[in-house]
Amino acid sequence: MTSLSSLSLALLSLSFLATPVAASEFTFHEATIESIHLAFAQNRLTSRQLVDFYLDRIQTLNPSLRCVLEVNPDALAQADEADRLRAAAGGGNGTLGDLHGIPVLLKDSIGTDDKMNTTAGSYALLGARVPRDAFVVERLRSAGAVILGKASMSEWYSLRSPQMPRGWCARGGQGVNPYVKSVNPCGSSTGSAIAVAANMVTVSLGTETDSSIICPADHNSVVGFKPTVGLTSRAGVMLISPSQDSIGPMSRTVSDAVHVLDAIVGFDPRDEATEEAAKFIPMGGYKQFLREDGLNGKRLGIVRHPFSDYKGSTAASIFDQHLMTFGSKGATLVDNLEIENIDIILKPSRNGEMTVLRAQFKHYINEYLGGLSNSPVKSLAEVIAFNSNNPDLEKMEKYNQDGLIAAQMTSILDDDVVKAQHRMTKLSEEGFEKLMKENELDAMVTLGSNAATIPAFGGYPVLTVPAGYDDNGMPFGICFGGLKGSEAKLIEIAYSFELATRMRKPPLSFSTEFHSQYYEQSYGTM
Repeated sequence: MTSLSSLSLALLSLSFLATPVAASEFTFHEATIESIHLAFAQNRLTSRQLVDFYLDRIQTLNPSLRCVLEVNPDALAQADEADRLRAAAGGGNGTLGDLHGIPVLLKDSIGTDDKMNTTAGSYALLGARVPRDAFVVERLRSAGAVILGKASMSEWYSLRSPQMPRGWCARGGQGVNPYVKSVNPCGSSTGSAIAVAANMVTVSLGTETDSSIICPADHNSVVGFKPTVGLTSRAGVMLISPSQDSIGPMSRTVSDAVHVLDAIVGFDPRDEATEEAAKFIPMGGYKQFLREDGLNGKRLGIVRHPFSDYKGSTAASIFDQHLMTFGSKGATLVDNLEIENIDIILKPSRNGEMTVLRAQFKHYINEYLGGLSNSPVKSLAEVIAFNSNNPDLEKMEKYNQDGLIAAQMTSILDDDVVKAQHRMTKLSEEGFEKLMKENELDAMVTLGSNAATIPAFGGYPVLTVPAGYDDNGMPFGICFGGLKGSEAKLIEIAYSFELATRMRKPPLSFSTEFHSQYYEQSYGTM
């Protein structure tokens, strides 16, 4: 793997020296935050042993999956410090953060003021330093999390070129779906989803403007949660659109996603959107809404067209079975609802979104780049020039940069940009908002991830949960969307659904067979 530094590789080699934990005492694969904390409390596991396990998985699987750009050279030191603090606290006894000692992987657009790079997948930012940790990273560190590394992503959020496939970046290459290698893993939070799916980390953070958490989560059979815009601060994160961008968790369970969400929400004076959204954060946090009976009494709007049309008969049949589960758990289903102007909403060439995003990307990436030190580039124009001057590094012979060039020619003050923004607002009001309010829904329910665009225009929350696999083994999820501040309801619905169905299965090709000899010797049979 060319993107991991020699320092990182040395770190991985040293990790083999850790004291093993027998499998009869702890199961590493599909481990949850709760199972990890229980093992910590019972002295059956240390943070260092957990980090060692994931570092070895990265070393073994990343050459195939291409989902991690670099590991944190301080990860083991952070794990040791977590173990020390836990021991000093007598095992924790509720005094430590909910993520204490839990490894977290960050999308490569989330800034960290440490020895790691933050590059959006591009060589143009290699070596640049951010002025401080992103707010969400500060929150993770405060909660005791171990920052394991940076996940790959679609370079520049897929805005570099319409030719470029989702999940590709110059630094890491093409991310690979661990379930069906030939199928695109989606993006732009590609590596964050793949790594969680393949048990290379406990949880991760992604970012989303439109589908960038939900789509890769859906395609890689993990939970993806895009919160209401402003619920999590974007300060220190490369922005595309302040009205649409959000940072959210990706995990193997709804419960794990909620643990992470609780840690990262909150007011941040560096992001004015958090002031308005702070009113939505419930006293006592979101874990209180992890209720097995969460579907009971909920009113769910089922939107089939055109989303069920995108899937085969197997997925459609499983979706119908899940709808029956909703009903059996006490939910009221309002079926076969339709969204006004859905054909326009789902077409970037007609809905105005691409016009807006290119202009906003230029404006906010220039602002972000201007705040970096030791950066090879300070503006979008310089990024374009860097790519032209480094065609081998940036694989310009494969994918052009027409998207970046188009963005450079825009301004957020252009008439067509302003008109496109108004069009998107109107489509959202007459589409998703009208659907939710007129039918008095707690959530909109759709098959797959294509519906994520619908709530994206208004900055609404979306949560996807693994729902099954088609005849080729390709995962798909069920997407739950709600109005602003409806995270509590979405959590209740999604958690209850997950407990009733338990559809997620780890990818067989990347579960136990890789490096099995090492684990049989030092960790016991998995």
